[in-house]
Amino acid sequence: MGFLSGLFGNKKYSNINGEELQKMVKENKDVLILDVRTIGEFRSGHIPKSKNIPVQELSSKVGTLDSYKDDEVIVYCASGARSASAARALSKNGFNKIYNLSGGVSSYKGKLK
Repeated sequence: MGFLSGLFGNKKYSNINGEELQKMVKENKDVLILDVRTIGEFRSGHIPKSKNIPVQELSSKVGTLDSYKDDEVIVYCASGARSASAARALSKNGFNKIYNLSGGVSSYKGKLK
């Protein structure tokens, strides 16, 4: 039970959809949008104003995001799986307002850059 609750319990982030993301960005210009896909995926199209840190590099680069610990951070990938993993990692590193884009970048209704 301890192992499973560690994997699935104590979730310290919220899942949001594409509409909620757009509303959050409109209401809070300081929100960090974090794309945790590969650099190649990011270059093929990303949500405007997003910062790219591939999930496999996040643990070594999390310190570069310290100024966002008390700000809203929206994390996304292609499907929502890598970003959920990244959201858990950010939570463990003291980030307080983390949101995972369910369904990944395809659930974003705006135009990609």
